[in-house]
Amino acid sequence: MNRTVERETIVKLLYLRSMNGTFAPDQYPQEILDTLNQVWDKLDDIDQIISINLVNWTIDRLNYVDKAIIRYAVYEMKYAKLPFEIAINEALELTKKYSNLEDNLARNFNNKLLDTIKNYLLNTSE
Repeated sequence: MNRTVERETIVKLLYLRSMNGTFAPDQYPQEILDTLNQVWDKLDDIDQIISINLVNWTIDRLNYVDKAIIRYAVYEMKYAKLPFEIAINEALELTKKYSNLEDNLARNFNNKLLDTIKNYLLNTSE
């Protein structure tokens, strides 16, 4: 499984968990499950980072698909130490595939939010 497919799978599972859905763990590689659990364990911190960087918006107003995409991008930037540009680009590709309508509003919103989060992380890194 390549990294893009892994990322997409994790985002789908994050979405499913946030909707209180269930899945059969034996259907997924252990690496996917481990990463999913790492993200879930850090969810409060991830959501706080997202909330701090939303302007005139609250995290509860994000749709579940975008929230899963953004959560995983924040995890990749902060905890997996993936280069910001790669994490953001991959998140925008998922947005285009799963959330974006023909008007690009979701993509533009996520791009601006993730860029703001990137700058926040750069300015608050230890």
